[in-house]
Amino acid sequence: MAAIAQGHKVHPDGRTWKSHFPKGDLWVFGYGSLIWKPPPHYDQRIPGYISGYVRRFWQASTDHRGTPEQPGRVVTVIERTFWETLDDPIAHLESELSSTGKVWGAAYHIPASHAEEVHDYLDEREIDGYSAHYTPFHPTVDVEGAGDSTGSSPIICMVYIGQPTNPQFLRDAAHREPQHVAQVISAGHGLSGKGSEYLFMLEKGLEGLGLGTADVHVTDLVKRVKAIEAELAEAEEEEAEIKVTRSLEIPAEEVDRDGRETIE
Repeated sequence: MAAIAQGHKVHPDGRTWKSHFPKGDLWVFGYGSLIWKPPPHYDQRIPGYISGYVRRFWQASTDHRGTPEQPGRVVTVIERTFWETLDDPIAHLESELSSTGKVWGAAYHIPASHAEEVHDYLDEREIDGYSAHYTPFHPTVDVEGAGDSTGSSPIICMVYIGQPTNPQFLRDAAHREPQHVAQVISAGHGLSGKGSEYLFMLEKGLEGLGLGTADVHVTDLVKRVKAIEAELAEAEEEEAEIKVTRSLEIPAEEVDRDGRETIE
C-alpha cells in the first residue's frame, strides 16, 4: 500500500517482468544513482545507452535526497517526443549533440537465482514516484565482456522511470528552470545524503563510463551548483569521485541489500 501511496505503480496481477525475461534472469538499466551504487548480486555491468529519451533533474525527492517538508531533486528520463513539447532553456544545446536522443548509463545482469530479491530491492529503492518499464538497451561492448567497436545487439532492460504523470514530476515550468533546480539541489538533503553529492556523483559516474563527460543538462547543473556552493562544491566533487571509484571496486557479494559494504 505504501508503494501505491507514493505513486509507484503495482500491477494488479502481480509482476510481469518474467514475460520480458523468460529465462528468469534480469537486466536493469541505471541512468542515475544505479551508475555508481549498483544493485546487489549483479554479475555483469555493461556501459551503453537507451534511445528516445532525455535525462533531467525534474523529479522531486522526498526521501533519498530531500524530505516531504523540503523536497530535493533527482533524475528521471523523459520520452523525447514529450520533452520536445515542454519549455527547456537548454534545448538548443541538446539538439546540437551528435548523441541526441541517447541516454548513457550502465546495465546490470542479475542471475535468475537472485532476480526476485533484486526486484524487491529496486522496488523499495525506487518507490518515490518511479515505476518499472522495459526498453531496448544498446551496449557498447559485447555482453560477454569482449570489446566490440560496433557494440552488441540491443537487449531488453528494465528501467525505473518517474513519468510526467507521477506525483513527484515537476509540472510547474518555473520549477524546471535550471537555476531553480540547482538551488534546490544545493539545499536538498535526505536519507541518502546531500543533493549536491548526488549530482556530482552522477557526473563522475557518467565520466567513468568512458565517455569523458556527462550530458549537457548534468554539466550545466554542476556549474550552477558549484557557483552556489563555491569552495564547498569542489571538496564535495572530489569526495564524490573517490566514492564512485571505490564503490565499483567492491565485489557485488560484499554489498548488502541496502547498498552498504558488508566488510568495513
